Amino acid sequence: MTATTNSIQAIIDAVKDEVITYRRYLHQNPELSFEEEKTSQYIYDQLQSFGNIELTRPTKTSVVGRIIGAAPGKVVAIRADMDALPIQEENDVEYASTNPGVMHACGHDGHTAMLLGAAKVLSSLKDQLHGEIRLLFQHAEELFPGGAEEMVQAGVMDGVDTVIGAHLWSPLEIGKIGIVYGPMMASPDTFYLTVNGKGGHAALPHQTVDSIAVASQVVTNLQHIVSRNTDPLDNLVLSVTKFIGGTTHNVIPGSVEICGTVRSFDPDLRKEVPKLMERVIKGITEAHGAAYEFNYEFGYRPVVNDARVTEVLEATVAEVYGEEAIDKMKPNMGGEDFSAFQQVTEGSFFYIGAGNPEKNADFPHHHARFEIDEESLEKGVNLFVYSAIKLLEA
Repeated sequence: MTATTNSIQAIIDAVKDEVITYRRYLHQNPELSFEEEKTSQYIYDQLQSFGNIELTRPTKTSVVGRIIGAAPGKVVAIRADMDALPIQEENDVEYASTNPGVMHACGHDGHTAMLLGAAKVLSSLKDQLHGEIRLLFQHAEELFPGGAEEMVQAGVMDGVDTVIGAHLWSPLEIGKIGIVYGPMMASPDTFYLTVNGKGGHAALPHQTVDSIAVASQVVTNLQHIVSRNTDPLDNLVLSVTKFIGGTTHNVIPGSVEICGTVRSFDPDLRKEVPKLMERVIKGITEAHGAAYEFNYEFGYRPVVNDARVTEVLEATVAEVYGEEAIDKMKPNMGGEDFSAFQQVTEGSFFYIGAGNPEKNADFPHHHARFEIDEESLEKGVNLFVYSAIKLLEA
């Protein structure tokens, strides 16, 4: 790599406004997981216009670009997700969603825009690169089984030495970059439970098996798994998020539907939790003469960052923005299918601060008023470009 930092920065500065344009177009035209047909075509068309990028469509709604340098070397992949959420947007902005009930409420529009900007910069440096930079525009991060696993199965990681990705993060203030060593995000598993009792008149409860009363005890006692059945030092969350039963005030329903999520990092604990849950469910339902149907679905693997790659990312942040921009963050119990790429090769995921109350960019992710400070987009482009070059040369 022979280009100077100043010349690279000049190219990055030249695409800043374009990146905001990309993001606003994507925000106006959101598409749900596995339905990103117009989104992926937009990405394909933009990449094609840059030149110097070999393009493929490994799945119906994903895009992969390859920038192959003039000399052989390592292969570094950069990933961005592109899907939106089933949320009706409540922001009053000129680029608000035009697709009713669908919204980019997690920053994926920004991720895609940042990688498009990085692609334009890196494609102009093709003849100076030693190795290959692979651009992974991934569909369906929000919906299990996820697009990352599909892309891996399609071979997009073949030959890749290192993979990086980033998430715009509204809880982190603009200007900060979140770095995490080791475990970063948990495995998001899902459970579904039906408690079957015997319905009847609410005035004659002795003639029924009250599914609501039984199910309520199940919900309460499931919390004992976290507080009393597992090591307090283990990271574990068990949340019941759905409880549906009954139709009117004077009828005890015959069944109640429950679902929720379990988050963990430890693979052995992850396998043990559904056994502990079923023991609680079975004991309570049998004690009250009810029955149950229980289904447990293992979701994405935990995101665990490689130390060497994370060191390169941290060094890049320090060089570009100074040590004061680095925020050594703790793991959180969110989930991310970036982990599928990490199963193939070493990789690291980082956060880009996008929160700014002065610009109404302080709502949580998956909120109908979620917004980012668009100044964060340039920081993502910078870090994608400089980190990729540094990893090629490492």
